[in-house]
Amino acid sequence: MKIEKRFLEEMNRCYSANSIVVDGKTRILLATEGEGPCRAWTGANYTESHTVWDGPGGTMSMVPIPGTNGEFLAVQKFFKMFQWDEAKVVHVKPMPDGTYTVTDILALPYIHRFDLLTVAGRHYFIGCTLATSKESKDDWTNPGKIYVGEYTGPGPLKVEVLKEGLFKNHGYSRLVRPQGPVGLVTCEQGAFEVTPPAQPGAAWTVTQFMDWPVSDIAAIDIDHDGELEFATIESFHGSYFRVWKKQGSGFQMVYEHPEVSEFYHVVVPAVLAGKPTFVGGCRRGKQQLFYVQATSTAPLKLEATVIEEGVGPSNVSVLREAGREIIIAANREKAEAALYFVTP
Repeated sequence: MKIEKRFLEEMNRCYSANSIVVDGKTRILLATEGEGPCRAWTGANYTESHTVWDGPGGTMSMVPIPGTNGEFLAVQKFFKMFQWDEAKVVHVKPMPDGTYTVTDILALPYIHRFDLLTVAGRHYFIGCTLATSKESKDDWTNPGKIYVGEYTGPGPLKVEVLKEGLFKNHGYSRLVRPQGPVGLVTCEQGAFEVTPPAQPGAAWTVTQFMDWPVSDIAAIDIDHDGELEFATIESFHGSYFRVWKKQGSGFQMVYEHPEVSEFYHVVVPAVLAGKPTFVGGCRRGKQQLFYVQATSTAPLKLEATVIEEGVGPSNVSVLREAGREIIIAANREKAEAALYFVTP
């Protein structure tokens, strides 16, 4: 497997990464958690760039809206430290003249991660607040919540509380099961699987499946045995990157990254060069961007390979194209937006 990096540009506090498709062409998106822009790259091998918005920044998540021509939702004004009272969700629409309209649709203090889960053509919103209020950076006395609702268009979004009392409600990952998509939510109490309604008017369900502090999570069948493995960062902004395998009614840890360093922040499931993979990253210590794959399956053995050190990624998104994958990396600690092209 070959990996080739392309530096895109300097971006202070580069944090959020994703992509959209407009008029049949992909646009790569990277945005800052501090005051600053969201930028887009397109064209042949993504060498052309333009600005989506100049501010305000504070972007934690960006999620494409299925069935649209490149429209997406994004968090804004979730600024660093604990200044998150004005956090909100906006609707972003690419316009024919190359500009974008940005419209507020939901004011939700402390909104950190969110997603759209599509079931039978309906788009269900799930949003996770890191806390409910904070007096200081280290104040965690008011826990976060899970909010849900149905997204029906760019107008105001109505949500309700599905679950509350979730301390350090930080992690989220989408998992597509055979029966449909679910959200994996992580916090100090553990990990929860959140399932949207199977039909209009039905209820959401929440099932806890881990009961120890988890900051972030991702799932993939890394050894092709038909069962999911779960990669976790433990605990909040934690020092450990681990992989767990279902064992009876519980879990067995089958891998722990050799570097113990605070502020692991990236854990993403992907298929790279045909192999199921966890992409990981840490914002302290060696500040590595790396991937974990199985080197044997009987017995299961996992190994990490460093993609690059000294970059300190905050988030990544993996884009699949013909003959290659692209790791879209928000390398926050190096203040750069970057791409990593993966080929067999």
